[in-house]
Amino acid sequence: MSNDIPHRIHKYLQLDRNSLWHPYTKHSSIASGLPIIARGKGPYLYGMDGRRYLDAVSSWWACGLGHGNPRIVKAIVKQAGILQHSILGNLSHPRAIELASRIVALFAGGPRRVLFASDGASAVEAALKVALQYWHNIGMPERRRFASLQEAYHGDTLGAVSVGYIRGFHKPFRSSLFKVDRAESPCCAACVHGKKPETCSAECFNSMRRIIMRRRHELAAVIIEPLCQGAAGMRIYSPKYLRKLASLCRKHDILLIADEFAVGMGRTGRMFAFQHAGIAPDIVCVGKGLSAGYLPISATVVKKRIYDSFSDQPVDRTFYHGHTFAGNPIACSAAIETLSIYEREDIVGRAARLGETLKAEMDRLTGLPGVSGVRSLGMIGAFDTPDAGRIRDTLLARNRILLRPLGNTVYLMLPLTVTTGLIRSTVRALREAIPASA
Repeated sequence: MSNDIPHRIHKYLQLDRNSLWHPYTKHSSIASGLPIIARGKGPYLYGMDGRRYLDAVSSWWACGLGHGNPRIVKAIVKQAGILQHSILGNLSHPRAIELASRIVALFAGGPRRVLFASDGASAVEAALKVALQYWHNIGMPERRRFASLQEAYHGDTLGAVSVGYIRGFHKPFRSSLFKVDRAESPCCAACVHGKKPETCSAECFNSMRRIIMRRRHELAAVIIEPLCQGAAGMRIYSPKYLRKLASLCRKHDILLIADEFAVGMGRTGRMFAFQHAGIAPDIVCVGKGLSAGYLPISATVVKKRIYDSFSDQPVDRTFYHGHTFAGNPIACSAAIETLSIYEREDIVGRAARLGETLKAEMDRLTGLPGVSGVRSLGMIGAFDTPDAGRIRDTLLARNRILLRPLGNTVYLMLPLTVTTGLIRSTVRALREAIPASA
């Protein structure tokens, strides 16, 4: 290590402590100094001190293709020399047009339109506003309520927090949130109805059914994280639930919004998690992995029948909503190349195959001291333990594996491009980090 590097690291640590506010980070963890990441390559991040860390959470579930992919980097550099930014209000540009058409082609069930934003919460906010204005547009403004799942997470802006309230995160803001009907949170690993997969009839859906039947004339939309509630602790549930939900929403003409930020882009072994259930949500929110996590971009993908209600003729029903960097050309270029890589390298099929290895390895953790609820879905693996914090610290110190447990839930969300060998060695390290006695 160069003699100058420790000095530079110390300088950055001081600047970090004095100027930077880290999201979802306790002040006490900053005092000892956080790893300062200088570069990334493949599934690894490298600190300024040269240490290599395995990014076992894909940098907040976004970097599905790993770090430093040369094709995406080249696309970013090329576009940066051509057009850096141009608004989409009353203008357009080739990259936004191309990306929107590529996204629409991913969906079955009729034509759609794509509204761009920069992050998940912004796309969810747009989806909520689209749903509300849609009912206003067609003369039914009384349809203004939303239903969601308990412990859902849909982002940290106030509308997203309203439909995705998690007490530990959002309690200080509760008085400013609008009212939402919250259904029982489904979770197959800890079924409160005592069912097994072979006996399950999605009894957990009864709570949502009661809400829909009681509010069917008031509901604008139901919003869900398909198959896995991420921030709630990787609560994985059956496609049966989604099928029942889609059917009941369709019967009572209630919009269904699918938040695919954590589970989309191949993470579950399908491009989108809702595809496991064979349904077609009215509005789908995508992002994170859309650009492989390289640049901020998200999209709210809306069925054409909803879009058509926003016509300005003969009455102005324009959707007066947007973000400055919606459809930024450089971000669009990163996303276009990401989708090309997905197609060329069969990333979704690869994720499905890797998911089988992950499941087999995760299942070997069943029965270990203090471990419960071992579960997996595609390239998501999780279990619950009161030793989550100790396991995280042990893996960082011993193996330089980066984890971010969710309360008592330890989970893996490795990039979709890892090898089976790396999956096995990571779960082996995880197993060895579990304390011998609970």
